[in-house]
Amino acid sequence: MTSIGQSIEALVSEQGIDRDLVIEAMKEAVKAAARKQFKSQDKTGESIEVDWNNEEGIIEISAQKTVVNEVENPSTELSLVEAQELAGEDVEIGDMLLIPLPTEELGRIAAQTAKQILVQKVREAIREKVYEEYVDKIGSLVNGTVKRFERGDMIIDMGNNLEAILPRNEQARNETWNQGERVRVVIEDVSKDLRGQQIKVSRASAALIKRLFEMEVPEIYDDTVVIKSAVREPGDRAKIAVTSNEKDVDPVGACVGMKGSRVQSIIKELRGEKIDIIEWSDEPSVFAANALSPAKVSQVRITDINNRKMEVIVTEDQLSLAIGKRGQNVRLATRLVGWDIDIVSEDKLKKEIALQMGKMAAAGGVVPLTALQGVSPVQADDLKKKGITDVDSLAAISVDDLVDILDSSLDEAVQILASAKAIVEARNAQTETPEAETSDDSETQTEETVETESVETESTPEIVSENDEEVQEITTEKMITEEVSVTEAVDENSTEGKE
Repeated sequence: MTSIGQSIEALVSEQGIDRDLVIEAMKEAVKAAARKQFKSQDKTGESIEVDWNNEEGIIEISAQKTVVNEVENPSTELSLVEAQELAGEDVEIGDMLLIPLPTEELGRIAAQTAKQILVQKVREAIREKVYEEYVDKIGSLVNGTVKRFERGDMIIDMGNNLEAILPRNEQARNETWNQGERVRVVIEDVSKDLRGQQIKVSRASAALIKRLFEMEVPEIYDDTVVIKSAVREPGDRAKIAVTSNEKDVDPVGACVGMKGSRVQSIIKELRGEKIDIIEWSDEPSVFAANALSPAKVSQVRITDINNRKMEVIVTEDQLSLAIGKRGQNVRLATRLVGWDIDIVSEDKLKKEIALQMGKMAAAGGVVPLTALQGVSPVQADDLKKKGITDVDSLAAISVDDLVDILDSSLDEAVQILASAKAIVEARNAQTETPEAETSDDSETQTEETVETESVETESTPEIVSENDEEVQEITTEKMITEEVSVTEAVDENSTEGKE
């Protein structure tokens, strides 16, 4: 076997490329070089043919020519005499002959051109093979070795001279890797681009946690337990929703494992990332309550079903737990459920309800006892038998009396009394506000009336009868009194100025 044949066999074995594909690539490369080299014999290069001699393992170059009586185009035609000298007496006019061309005449430049074309063709063939092999494996878990680092990106060696890139934005922030370490990644994308690595892998994708659970939990692998959805904030926390196709199998327990053995191995693989395993439900309110784990939810209200919005009510001690650090828990729950979740404090909601009932009572409406939280219709009847028919009378009794009447616990009685007192306070606040506004308006009107009367008094002239001496004396005394008052006022002001 020639050196060319050995090179072809080595390329086929190393890269796993089809042998015929390599030979075709080589033939195209040599043909392109031959067209340049033998331009003097064929300006267009259309008559040049390249074949592979499989027995001898060599490339054969030839020019195809037609046998004619008179040669008009030497590059494509051959005279009958010349044809008979080359191929024998059996040659006739119109036959096509392949005239061998010497491969030794291929110069250095032509050989370099052939090499470049061959390398390019082989590279394209390799990339096409990789694409066809891995395009159907997107989302699959693969093993690799950290080969090197490039500006924050990691190059993963996947074996068989194949490299994958793990971009910086697909890495978990709490993970650090060293060269040569084994790493598990999921295939994120496969491209046909001729530059860079074809395969992009990820350690931050939610598909990674799904594949890890499939490996660790046999019930997931055999479809007894199904992963409905999974979300992550890589390096911090993840939530995964699971359900069971069999009633006897607990999906959460299957994923957790005996003493947490299964989930702990996945947490170890993710370098300490916390994982919440949640039971999936087709009822959005139940699913949302489960998704906010570890917080305990009091109530879920769907506020806008078309826009997929809901309110989740929690107690004050569960509020920070439901929201999570920097809103992480509710943010992950929102992504997991697919609904906009608004966390509302139960105490704040109670105050809003009490305020609304207080406004209703201030407007003359009657607040029924059953409207109070914790008061059932039967308990309302028991209260009425004791003469407690409205919120005011309920708010006036003591906790001990209420416990005796309702035969309830102390906590329930305290809660009912607190609701009643909140409504009464809200009503009183609404009642006092209009009265204060009314008194302010009356004072303003009084001041305006006094000012109007003083203006009218100043503008009205005094009418004194010339014949009435008593009136004149009174007027004179009044003027003297005013002069004395003015003089005293001036003296007082001057004395204050000196002091």
